[in-house]
Amino acid sequence: MDRLEADRMFVSVIEAGSFARGAERLGVSPGQASKLIGKLEQDLGVRLLHRTTRALHPTDAGRAYYDGLRDLLVEFDALDAAVRNASQTAAGRVRASVPLSFGVSALTPVLLRFARAYPEILLDVSYTDRQVNLVEEGYDVAVRIGRIGDSPSLIGRRLSETRLLRCAAPHYLADHPRPEVPDDLRDHRCILDTNMADPFRWKFRDPRTGEGLECPVTGRLRFANAEACLRAAEAGEGVASVPAFLAMESVRGGRVTPLLETWEPEALPIFALYPQGRHLARKVRVLLDFLVAEFRVPAWQ
Repeated sequence: MDRLEADRMFVSVIEAGSFARGAERLGVSPGQASKLIGKLEQDLGVRLLHRTTRALHPTDAGRAYYDGLRDLLVEFDALDAAVRNASQTAAGRVRASVPLSFGVSALTPVLLRFARAYPEILLDVSYTDRQVNLVEEGYDVAVRIGRIGDSPSLIGRRLSETRLLRCAAPHYLADHPRPEVPDDLRDHRCILDTNMADPFRWKFRDPRTGEGLECPVTGRLRFANAEACLRAAEAGEGVASVPAFLAMESVRGGRVTPLLETWEPEALPIFALYPQGRHLARKVRVLLDFLVAEFRVPAWQ
């Protein structure tokens, strides 16, 4: 029996919660996973797992073995990767998850420059507004916009930040009074992004006190996509609330006009996240460093 292979399988099964998912993570069959752990239990002389038809749970011995083994495997992988990376160029597959609108409009051109700079790296990028589980779904990096909570399993590197703009087309403003304070939005058709935490309450910051405030808004156009909201604003359908990285070209081209700029809420941070407790492979490190450098002074500023 390959003891290291069996140990890795045991950790994978514990973390995934089943033989099937644990085996899938390591690219083997559930039968092979069960066989490896059975041999591991035989080798150690103790039962590591309680198995039922519905679930499996570690025994006391299994939990203690897992707690010690997990850290040993992390250290082993770190040592292995450090030796390999010392003599290797950045190469291999990097899986990344990025938000849809930001990914397409702002991140893709940067990733293309990265791909040209590192031709031996295979980029596998998923565009989704769903917050993926990096560890369980096998991602190396995820880019997220907004505050991130404390997570013992993730490390974040700040890339940049983006303002949130309220905007409308000039021909819409020709027929409607320009809002001077957030409360004026009650008299306007607002285009609602249903991806927002609360699309019916827009956040602002009082320029006199610095305090945050919320304003109720309504409108008959509701899209689960910021770019669709911007296109509706360009068409004169009302006032939209969109990130600056998306609106910058429309503002420069005169297709929309920024509104209530002195009332803008705090800028939203943009982070690149990667799993905690895992040695950062060279291929991932060079991508993170590249993103930090590219977004130090973002185009939308």
